[in-house]
Amino acid sequence: MNDRVTPPMHATPDGEAEIALVIKLPWEDVARLGQEAGRMASQMQRPVTLDEAVSNRLRSRPAAAAHARPAEQPAAPAAVSALPRLSGTA
Repeated sequence: MNDRVTPPMHATPDGEAEIALVIKLPWEDVARLGQEAGRMASQMQRPVTLDEAVSNRLRSRPAAAAHARPAEQPAAPAAVSALPRLSGTA
């Protein structure tokens, strides 16, 4: 498959999955990630990469996504049943 459409994903020894992706960030966001890496490095007493800072930031965020429906709105049951079924899956 084309890596630009489906980035490679593989399992890590700690039971998690790793996926590689490329994103464009404004320099201000890169600077904030650098500050986060600096804070982590001082806590952990070792060098920390921007990759680690991003992973830490993603893991420390609340589970609710910004695009998710607020909890007070009822879910639409027809939306799931209206999705097309993929052939060859259970």
